[in-house]
Amino acid sequence: MATVLMVDDSRTSRKILKSVLERGDFEVIGEAGNGEEGYLKYKELRPDIVTMDITMPVMDGIESLSLIKKENVAAKVVMITAAGQKEKMVEALKRGAEEFIIKPFDEAEVLDTLNRVMNSPE
Repeated sequence: MATVLMVDDSRTSRKILKSVLERGDFEVIGEAGNGEEGYLKYKELRPDIVTMDITMPVMDGIESLSLIKKENVAAKVVMITAAGQKEKMVEALKRGAEEFIIKPFDEAEVLDTLNRVMNSPE
C-alpha cells in the first residue's frame, strides 16, 4: 500500500482527498497546512507520494515542491490546483511535479493519477 502526505491549506480539501485515497487503497501518513510544513513532514515521513496544493500561505506549493526535489530528486509529487492556474502548472512541471489533479476532485481521476504515478519508473 502506497503512503501519501497531503499538503493543502484547506482542511475540507484534505478531508475529501483523504477519504478518496483511503477508498483507493492508499495510506495517508501525514497532513500539512502549508508548503513549509509539507516540506518538513516530507523529510520526516518520506512518503511514496505527496499531494501538493499550489496556493497556500507561508510557502506555496511550487516552492515546497522545489525543496522536496532538492531533498530527494526521485520524490513523486502530484500538484493539486484549481482550474485556470495554467502558468503555475507549467512552472510546477518544470520543477519536477509528476502530474496534476484539478479541484473539485473527481474520485476516479484522482485514483487513476496516483496509481499511474506510483507505477511509473523512478
